[in-house]
Amino acid sequence: MRITLFAVGRLKAGPEKELAGRYLDRFLKSGPATGLEFARMIEVPESRASNADVRKREEAALFEKALPDNAVLVLLDERGKALDSETFASTIGQWRDQGKRDMMLAIGGADGLDPGLHARADLVLNLGKMTWPHQLVRILIAEQLYRAVTILSGHPYHRV
Repeated sequence: MRITLFAVGRLKAGPEKELAGRYLDRFLKSGPATGLEFARMIEVPESRASNADVRKREEAALFEKALPDNAVLVLLDERGKALDSETFASTIGQWRDQGKRDMMLAIGGADGLDPGLHARADLVLNLGKMTWPHQLVRILIAEQLYRAVTILSGHPYHRV
């Protein structure tokens, strides 16, 4: 299953980008053995519209253009469901085993994600009750994707 990360906003060069890249590189190298591959990272600029609803709609339109047909859609949103790492890994493994070819994880802009995306999402996930800057969200989700691969492969990286 090919996994794509979609993010509103660009990650500038620096330690955050390096750390996210390190985990994505680990995922890229170890994922194929578990039937998972990192397809790509898509970054789009934040909308400049004057209204939050319009901004979310414009950003959602960019997301819709990038979404592969029949892809599993996972949204990162503070109002989503909190999963532990093993459940997250198991969920990805189940989608893979069901023959899903693509999965896209979406990190919205400062205003969040459009309700239309929420309506079609397979999973709305939160990374805790706190609000995180987008730079850290990318690091956290990149690490969790790598951790999911290690859990699915039985690698000792993940210890309870």
